[in-house]
Amino acid sequence: MITENEIFNIKSPQDFESIAIDIFQYQYKNIPVYQNFCNLLNCNHQSVKSIFDIPFLPIQFFKSHIISDSNISENIFSSSGTTGSVLSKHYIANTNLYKESFTNAFNQFFGNPNEYVILALLPSYLEREGSSLVYMVNELIAKSENPESGFYLNNIEELIEKLNKLEAIGKQTILLGVSYALLDLIEKQSFQLKHTIIMETGGMKGRRKEMVKEELHTILKKGFGVRSIYSEYGMTELLSQAYSTGEGIYKCPPWMKVLTRDTEDALSLVKSATGGINIIDLANYHSCSFIATQDLGKVNDDESFEILGRFDVSDIRGCNLMVQ
Repeated sequence: MITENEIFNIKSPQDFESIAIDIFQYQYKNIPVYQNFCNLLNCNHQSVKSIFDIPFLPIQFFKSHIISDSNISENIFSSSGTTGSVLSKHYIANTNLYKESFTNAFNQFFGNPNEYVILALLPSYLEREGSSLVYMVNELIAKSENPESGFYLNNIEELIEKLNKLEAIGKQTILLGVSYALLDLIEKQSFQLKHTIIMETGGMKGRRKEMVKEELHTILKKGFGVRSIYSEYGMTELLSQAYSTGEGIYKCPPWMKVLTRDTEDALSLVKSATGGINIIDLANYHSCSFIATQDLGKVNDDESFEILGRFDVSDIRGCNLMVQ
């Protein structure tokens, strides 16, 4: 049985593939929904020798089935959605696995949280229960060990005052915000920030007209006076996140990998071309590590990736993507 320590200590592509195959075998045997799905595809689990042989479970299954190897859940994360829409639910058998994943990823991309003041402008997430993003950011705020860190809902004036104060003393700061709320903020006041990372996540949540990522980032860069806009890519159905430090180019932590599938043939993978985004998230040990999303994107030669939009047939849900 694979241990958490092995998942978060992957050193090479060979390590990743070996652990991914072991996790596939475990999930095939212990997650009935996934086993049934693989069987319907006539996948012989014993013949799987490569990650390219592994079936990817359509993300919609999280709306209609319990995807778990356990009858006991420590937590249940749910997606945001429009009124009356069916929400995805991720049943979490081991919350510590999620904590390990987002903490290790943050450390890899940004360093120790206690090096920053962490501010969160996430009104649409705070206004509902079950947000995995709020859970993550709340833990990172605690790990920052800084009384200046915290969440903001509708108290925009207070946030403006806090950003100006932290800028004046040169304190390294991260402001993570849902896109429409960041736009609301810079309409109240523009900034010239030299010590703050602006990180967007989520779309307009029905509060504003959707716009392409490039246009959004151009407006945010001007309004905050920064050279680049960072982005976080995660979703309810995953326990790991990818990050972009600018230009919409995302990179994964070592235990996460993005592949692209043919838009006309969901069972065929493509390289260096736009396709549906398939994600391997080894931190999803107790649910499913192999997810076929409704996102469109492209994987680059260095395994970084870009998000280009969504399948037209997919319903709108709380994912951090701009529609093109």
